[in-house]
Amino acid sequence: MRDVRDALLVGRNSEGRLVRRPMSPFMIPKDYRPQLTSVLSISNRISGVALCAGVLLAAWWLLALTVGDAEFAEVRRFTVSPVGLILLFGWTLALVYHTLGGLRHLMWDTGHGFDLPSVHRTGWAAVGLSLGLTATLWVGAIWWLG
Repeated sequence: MRDVRDALLVGRNSEGRLVRRPMSPFMIPKDYRPQLTSVLSISNRISGVALCAGVLLAAWWLLALTVGDAEFAEVRRFTVSPVGLILLFGWTLALVYHTLGGLRHLMWDTGHGFDLPSVHRTGWAAVGLSLGLTATLWVGAIWWLG
């Protein structure tokens, strides 16, 4: 028995010949294993959303700074609370990871690093550097604010 979705899987290649399109990996969960490239791509999108959410916290901080001492103290109480520190750490991690991902894309825009070993090497480097740089920034900030 043919699946009704089969009609949707037919397309044309660049020469105009009919070809069978691949199914989405989410439609074949038993056969699909996440790949580094897809996980990094999704993580880059998630980090972009996290950065947008972090801007709301920064806007709240700036607004409280302009309004007065009591409002600023309220924001400060939140940002030094465990929840606030976790959010700030996550925002820092998202910022560093998204920046490194952007640098990878800039490298690709120049035509370099498209081969799979380079993609994997720079991908793992982005993950490792993100964690290392974020930890270094936080340790430095804690030491400096002392």
